[in-house]
Amino acid sequence: MESLHEKATNLLTRLIAVPSFSKEEDEVASVLEDFFERERVNSFRKGNNIWVKNQYFDPKKPTVLLNSHHDTVRPNPQYTRDPFKPEVIDGKLFGLGSNDAGGPLVSLIATFLHYFPQQNLKYNVVLAATAEEEISGTGGVESIWSSLPTIDFAIVGEPTLCQMATAEKGLMVLDCIAQGKAGHAAREEGINAIYEALPDIEWFRTYRYPEVSETLGPIKMTVSIITAGKQHNVVPAECHYTVDVRCTDKYTLEELLDIIRQHVKSEVNPRSMRMRPSGIAEEHPLVQAAVKLGIHRYGSPTTSDQALIPTPSVKMGPGDSARSHSANEFIYVDEIRQGIETYIKVLNEVIL
Repeated sequence: MESLHEKATNLLTRLIAVPSFSKEEDEVASVLEDFFERERVNSFRKGNNIWVKNQYFDPKKPTVLLNSHHDTVRPNPQYTRDPFKPEVIDGKLFGLGSNDAGGPLVSLIATFLHYFPQQNLKYNVVLAATAEEEISGTGGVESIWSSLPTIDFAIVGEPTLCQMATAEKGLMVLDCIAQGKAGHAAREEGINAIYEALPDIEWFRTYRYPEVSETLGPIKMTVSIITAGKQHNVVPAECHYTVDVRCTDKYTLEELLDIIRQHVKSEVNPRSMRMRPSGIAEEHPLVQAAVKLGIHRYGSPTTSDQALIPTPSVKMGPGDSARSHSANEFIYVDEIRQGIETYIKVLNEVIL
C-alpha cells in the first residue's frame, strides 16, 4: 500500500505540473477533486476551493480545520529551471509552489487521510484547499466560510520549518497622495508634491508606536512604492506612494489609520481592512501540545489566510519561508515526511 508520504509527494508533483496562479486555479482544483475521488473521499467545491470532511463526521462534535492554499505567485524572473516541471534532485523536489504552500498542503491532506476513517475522535476533521491566498483575494477561504461546518480552531499550513506560529501580524496597505501645484521647473513656480511628501515619508520611516506586542513585537511601516511627475521640466502636482503596514494585536486597524491620519498631511486611503492580526491563547490545547512536544513557538511577521479565519488558529508546516517566491523554489522530500509526522503528533494530543 502506498504510504502517506508517498501519496503526498506524488500529489505534489501533480500539483506543480499545473499552473495555478491566483484566480486561475480551476485546473489544480480539479486535480484535487480527482485525488479525493480516487481516495473515495467525497469532496465539496465552491469556485476553486475544495473541502472534505472525515468519514464519521458528527455535527454534535467540535471541529478542527486543516487549511492551506493551492494558488501560487508567478515565477520569479530569475528561474533557470522549468517552474512547472517537478524534479527530485539530491532530495529536493523542485517546482513553483513546492514550498509555498504545496508541501504544507499535501502534508495536511495526508494528515486528513490518516484521520479520515477513524472512529471516536473527540473532534471532527475538515480539510480545505483554498484559492487566492497569494493576493488576499475574496474568492478564497472567506468565500466558503459560511459553507463549512462550524470551526472551533484551525491549523493553517505554511512553510515554518514545522515550528508553530501562535500569532501573526496583520496587513494594511495604504495608498497615499501628497498634493502640490504644477509649475515650470526652470522658475520658482508651483509647489513640488514630492517635497510635500518627504516629511510624511520620513514620519512613516521613523515613527515608533508606544505599544509593543509581546508576541509580535513592534508595528512596522514601510514605504514601498513612489510615483510622481510625467516630465522633467514640470513640477509635479501629485506624489503617490504606497505604505505597507504590518499590524499587531496592540491596535485595531481603525486605531492605526486614525493615528496615521493625525500625523501626515497626505491623503491616506486603505486598500482593505480585512487582514487583521491573529493569535491563539497560550492555554489552548494546540499550543499546549506544542509545549509538550518541544515545538518552537513564535510570532510571525508575514500574513497568510490566518488573517481571514475568524477562529483561534496556528500557522505551521514543512518547508522554509525564506524559499517562498524565490527562483528555483524547492522543498526537501524529507520535509514533507516531517510535516505529516508533526501534524499527526500535535493533533494526537488534542483529538484522540
